[in-house]
Amino acid sequence: MNRTQKFGITFSAIILTLLGSSANGQATQAPNMPTVLYGTAYYNEYMPYERLDKDVALMKAAGITVVRMGESTWSLWEPEDGHFEYAWMDRVVDAMGKAGIKVIMGTPTYSIPTWLYREHPEVLARPLGGAPVFYGMRQNMDTSSPTFRFYAQRVITNMVSHYRNNPTVIGWQIDNETTANGASNPDVFAGFVNHLKQKFGTTDALNKAWFLNYWGEDVNGWQNMPSPDSATSTSYKLEWSRWQQMETTDYLAWQAALVRKNRGPNQFVTQDFGSVMKTSVNEEEVAKSLDIVANNVYHGTQDHMDGAWQAVEGDFSRSLKHANFLITETNAQTLGWDSAGQFPPYDGQMRLDVYTELSSGANMVEYWHWHSIHAGQETYWKGVLSHDLEPNRAYAEVSKTAHELQKIGPQLVDLKIKNQVAILYSVDSSNALNFMPIVRTPSNGWTPGKAAGTYNTLVTQLHRALYMDNIGSDFVFPDTKDFSQYKLLIVPALYISDDALLQRISDYVKNGGHVLMTFKSGFANMNSAVRWERAPGPLREAAGFNYQEFSNLEKPLALKGDPFHAGSENQVKVWAEFLQLEHAKALAYYDHPFFGQWPAITRNQFGGGSLTYEGTMLSDELQQQVVTDSLHDAGIAVDQDAATSPVRIKSGTNRSGKLLHYYLNYSSAPQQVVYHFAAGHDLLTSQQVSSAATLKLEPWGLAIVEEE
Repeated sequence: MNRTQKFGITFSAIILTLLGSSANGQATQAPNMPTVLYGTAYYNEYMPYERLDKDVALMKAAGITVVRMGESTWSLWEPEDGHFEYAWMDRVVDAMGKAGIKVIMGTPTYSIPTWLYREHPEVLARPLGGAPVFYGMRQNMDTSSPTFRFYAQRVITNMVSHYRNNPTVIGWQIDNETTANGASNPDVFAGFVNHLKQKFGTTDALNKAWFLNYWGEDVNGWQNMPSPDSATSTSYKLEWSRWQQMETTDYLAWQAALVRKNRGPNQFVTQDFGSVMKTSVNEEEVAKSLDIVANNVYHGTQDHMDGAWQAVEGDFSRSLKHANFLITETNAQTLGWDSAGQFPPYDGQMRLDVYTELSSGANMVEYWHWHSIHAGQETYWKGVLSHDLEPNRAYAEVSKTAHELQKIGPQLVDLKIKNQVAILYSVDSSNALNFMPIVRTPSNGWTPGKAAGTYNTLVTQLHRALYMDNIGSDFVFPDTKDFSQYKLLIVPALYISDDALLQRISDYVKNGGHVLMTFKSGFANMNSAVRWERAPGPLREAAGFNYQEFSNLEKPLALKGDPFHAGSENQVKVWAEFLQLEHAKALAYYDHPFFGQWPAITRNQFGGGSLTYEGTMLSDELQQQVVTDSLHDAGIAVDQDAATSPVRIKSGTNRSGKLLHYYLNYSSAPQQVVYHFAAGHDLLTSQQVSSAATLKLEPWGLAIVEEE
């Protein structure tokens, strides 16, 4: 049998395994966690000298309860084709087990070994445009390649089977921060064409849906389908982005099924998103294959830590399965693939970050990573221990936090959060607005705690405004059928939507719901074709206006009369839609001799609810005021002083049915805040707290009050 036949048969078997697993109804099930898990990633194989016993002793003394291991070194699991080694990891797992430290094991498929590359260079991901590709970077393979999956299946099956009965190994992380790696290999493109055949049936239907007679690009027969390398069609680009997401979803579902087939009965399956809201991943679909969602959240430190980034990432992660989640990576000391981002946290910030994540519903927090690596790309992405591998300031703070969690973790785990506000997130709209941006922004590198692209920037701006008002929020998605559990639905730039979703939004308003919506909503259909009816299309009745024109704004404009009392930040920018009122009321007009004839912000009473619309991009402070006004309109109480305080308040119910209230001080100054809930006690100090008592918070400190 030749190699091609072998891989073809094996890949077919893999697909049948996956389909069989689904048919057998292997439903996902969240792991039972008696307490909060707290730990780090640990790579004994990276150590410059033998120190396993010392590391384990330091972890045990600190109170570490979990480590994540194994995901980065396929080359050690399988040093040569078909030869598997376990002794190097067994000794580590055994040492952790003896110390009472649990292990989450990662499948090592995100970084292929050199022997696999040398034998099968064709598995490397071909980028759009077909530039040469080389070995050396992780996540550079075509994950749908039958050849790659043959080897991935083999290593996963062997690993999982080896540890299936090991009580120390409590779960499996499949792959690592997975995307489709931008692969456009022949097998990926062939799969895409098959997808188009199933979706559209004929090329005539495709041509019509995508308006391909523009520039004479009609496809006459599927054999003539051009590659996406130089695609200019926005419809093509959008569908290709969906295919990339589908490739990722399929790959992770395949891995999850493979792990479930070979794992022990009490081992869970997770996947660590490399921060959520990525345009290349449909996290909602991926989550359906997981027992529990995990996320890697890196955030600003020092004067740039306010908890807002952790909150939006946490709320999104929790919303994916309407359940608790894991933090598999977060800041220890400093970050960076160079020395330019070395901003170690202030005293108290590592501890505060842990409770920040727990207040959003996390059941575990792990640092990346235990020790700072001495060479390689991530030399300065420092761990809990510095390069000298000795206890330090970070280790002391981790130890303090761990010992607190040993006492109160059972009262914090499985926090349930019920919110009155939801944000509608659309990955299609994010991608489509990147293909047709309203503003050109140069890329200047990744900054921890910052969103990329106009759409994601808008989402995080709106979430931050809620966060600053101490209003919790969930995320909902285009396939969410019912919004009625929420009083306020926030809809950022819903550029791509089918008519059914727009109708559900209109019905939600008509039936008494309240919506805050921004510019570009309802503009294009699911094929990224602009609707051929007057904007905002099917939303027109609920919105109470129409428009035919829009303009970029060359410079920021003020709103006439500062209607939302934003002061020096009474400004809008970038974009203006020329809204023509029908039934809506104008809440603000542009202060400009030309643009001033149109309202910038409107509100329409429709049925039992209201729809507030922003036809322009608002400054952060102005957005804060408009969100607060929309909360009032929806009947949601807001503390007038919340947005000006560095103390954030977050609440939920623990599994004993008692309400918990987190008071988190994101400030280098001590703070005093009045406690407005029923009497209880501070879990951290055991002190009684009466209603209307004043809580005193240390710099970067907190209180957690459990109601009696």
